[in-house]
Parts: sequence; structure tokens; C-alpha cells
Amino acid sequence: MKVAIAGAGAVGRSIARELVDNHDVTLLERNPDHIDVDAIPAARWRLGDACELSLLESVGLEEFDVVIAATGDDKANVVVSLLAKTEFAVPRVVARVNDPRNEWLFDENWGVDVAVSTPRMLASLVEEAVAVGDLVRLMEFRKGQANLVEITLPDDTPWGGKPVKRLELPRDCTLVTILRGPRVIVPESDEPLEGGDELLFVVIADAEDDLRDLLLNANTR
Repeated sequence: MKVAIAGAGAVGRSIARELVDNHDVTLLERNPDHIDVDAIPAARWRLGDACELSLLESVGLEEFDVVIAATGDDKANVVVSLLAKTEFAVPRVVARVNDPRNEWLFDENWGVDVAVSTPRMLASLVEEAVAVGDLVRLMEFRKGQANLVEITLPDDTPWGGKPVKRLELPRDCTLVTILRGPRVIVPESDEPLEGGDELLFVVIADAEDDLRDLLLNANTR
């Protein structure tokens, strides 16, 4: 898979290190001080402004599978995303959101398939760590209007011992996995639930309240 990363600061370099062993990675950076080929020798490095069509044309952006807009400037990330999607038809565009107040901009209208807000994710992780017995939204999937949410069942949940097939989930809601201590469990229909289980769902926003009521204001029928 060919991946272009706009921005070779700390975030862009970290992403490149994670991907470079298995993918063809190109880093685009306009600040010469951030060009450090020796830091990630397996990646391709290009000096230039990723908001400029000329640079994107020179790297053949239309041949890339993924573009990651990872600069520290939200305006630049929006522009890169829009150019990648509209001018080069890149299949997957991921954009970093630096200021949560700008999240509303990062949608399909600006070419963004997935928006990643570090402050929002950190806040969600903090909530997830302390919010036993509540629904925590971990990630939004812009295109499908669905969210990845987590619910930790209380130790005294009435669902304890009940199989997954007893869950009459709301429409447009899917149980993705069960986290139980160090185990990652595929939610087979006969798998019994336990207190303390972390359940991960993909669910539309309109069904989140119904899901919360089902599991936490439990009537197990």
C-alpha cells in the first residue's frame, strides 16, 4: 500500500515509523529542519508544501492508496485532504484535527474520510478508564454516520452469564468484540457475558441511547 504523509513533525514521523515496515511511505514536509532522512531511511522524503498542487503532482499522488494530513495546522490539513480527494481521487484520506473546535470542518465535504482528534481521543480514553457502567464514544466514522462506542458492564450486571444471542440490539448496531482482561473475544452467539466485560460496538448515533438502556438499565428479559 502506498501512503503519503503530509507533515514530518513528531506526529508524521511517528506514523511513518509504524507503517514503513509494511508499506511504501512518502513524507512531504515544507520545513527543511524537519527533513531527517536518517531517522526513517526506508521512507521517501520530499521537501515542499503539500498544499501546492505542483508538489502533489510531482510525487504522483493519484497513485497513492492513502493520504494522511498530519501537520500541526488544521487549515493545511483541510486543504491537503481536499486536494487529495478532489484532484487526485485518493481512495482513503485521514486527517489530524489539532483543535477540537475545528472538527466540524473535517468531513466528506472537505475530502476527509477519517478525522482523528488527539485531544478528543485522549479525553475518550480517560472517560473509558473511569466510566464503568456508561457508554463512551471512542471514534466517529464520518461517512457512515456511525460511531465506535464502548460499554463496560458493571460487576453486578444482570447480563452476567447470559449469552450474546440474548442481546436484542437496536437497529444499525453491531457488537464488534469483547475485551475481558487480556483476552480479545470474538462475540459468538453462545459466548456468555461477564461483569467487567468491555463491549465494543459500531452503532449509529440515534441508537446509542437504546443501546445504553439495553445494557445498563437492564431488562434482560
